[in-house]
Amino acid sequence: MEQSDRIRSRIEQLMPTARDELAALVAFRSIADPRQSPPEQCTGAANWVADAFRAAGIADVDLVETSDGATAVVGHQPGPEGAPTVLLYSHYDVQPAGDEALWESPPFELTERDGRWYGRGAADCKGNVVMHLLALRTLTAAGEPLPVGVRIVSEGSEEMGTGGLEELVRERPELFAADVVVIADTGNVAVGAPTLTTSLRGIVNVVVSVETLAGELHSGMYGGSAPDALAALVQMLSTLRDHGGNTVVSGLDTAQVWDGAEYPEERFRKDAGVLDGVRLTGSGSVADAVWARPALTILGIDAPPVVGSAAAIQPRASARLNLRVPPGMDPVRAQDALVTHLEKAAPWGAHVTVEREAFGEPFQARTSGPGYAALTAALTAAFGADVVVAGQGGSIPLCNVLAEQFPDAEIVLMGVEEPRALIHAPNESVDPSEIENLAVAEALFLQGLGDRVE
Repeated sequence: MEQSDRIRSRIEQLMPTARDELAALVAFRSIADPRQSPPEQCTGAANWVADAFRAAGIADVDLVETSDGATAVVGHQPGPEGAPTVLLYSHYDVQPAGDEALWESPPFELTERDGRWYGRGAADCKGNVVMHLLALRTLTAAGEPLPVGVRIVSEGSEEMGTGGLEELVRERPELFAADVVVIADTGNVAVGAPTLTTSLRGIVNVVVSVETLAGELHSGMYGGSAPDALAALVQMLSTLRDHGGNTVVSGLDTAQVWDGAEYPEERFRKDAGVLDGVRLTGSGSVADAVWARPALTILGIDAPPVVGSAAAIQPRASARLNLRVPPGMDPVRAQDALVTHLEKAAPWGAHVTVEREAFGEPFQARTSGPGYAALTAALTAAFGADVVVAGQGGSIPLCNVLAEQFPDAEIVLMGVEEPRALIHAPNESVDPSEIENLAVAEALFLQGLGDRVE
């Protein structure tokens, strides 16, 4: 039996165990915010992950508290002399479930429907934890040693964006030193389409507040001359997009072009749930808009709710804005440009203050190394299809920190989070075939790197 067939057979036999493990892990309400979930849930998940990696062949596994109060699971299993070391990343914390009434099954109870496994974190990112475990367990199933050195890290606060793991990398780089880093927190462009993510947009957030009056005024008595803060804010926000929906922050280049795989419009409309008759925003291709160009999103507005609102002119209003920043664009300069744009856009002499929140750097992966080539070959073999190169609108600040600390390391991104997974939304799910095929690919990749050692 060929090596790939042997690995496939082992993983097929282990898939029922993988489902049971994912069910156990999903059951932890591991939201890294004590206001939303008891800290014991994150502690329990961290211990579960540590025990699972030990059982999968990583003998030296520790729990390390990070500066933001979370717990990172880190481990190391040395490989044969001269073999490279691969770092396998995942995170066990999850997004809040939100309104559980919008879920068709309990969010923290893994449920199978129509061939998919549903639950918060089933894809992002507990499905990737289980994928790593499958690959490692497959290689050590017959008592064989791992063919390469392996480090593992499973983060406990990725979804909160509080930066604890990034600080740990700077404080204790020896825990992360590797020749190749596999960031398992992205996904394929579609089920069954093996994809390597090479580009991540960065993130810039601000909160803009507008004040025009000392207090609320009766709209009948004062409306017409009294400056409405909410109307001023709406006018300011409208200047951030043109009529075609393009982001138009003054001073930012918005004409970049994506040179990788295309994102077909019809597939995007389906993935995003765009309603019939509603046009997509932005000029250029979908791939240009979502992977290569800055994009401004209004995350929230503080204003009176419709129900209970009075006939009053508002003295103050605010909005939280999110700007996605493509590779090649400095997030600090982008934030400066956004702040300046908002200040200049204020009508009627309205008083404007802009609070700057933390930002994340964009990332561009290097694709010319042997690790990238080996993983591409492994993915092709596992899926029986050519590998797609794609970008992602999301931000993973850890990639930049690892690149700074280990400039010679190759950083590659993949994972089980394809569009139908609906990560961060109600009814998140994972296709078990994605876990299986990616585990096959990762096992082939690790074995292939080991086979190169003479």
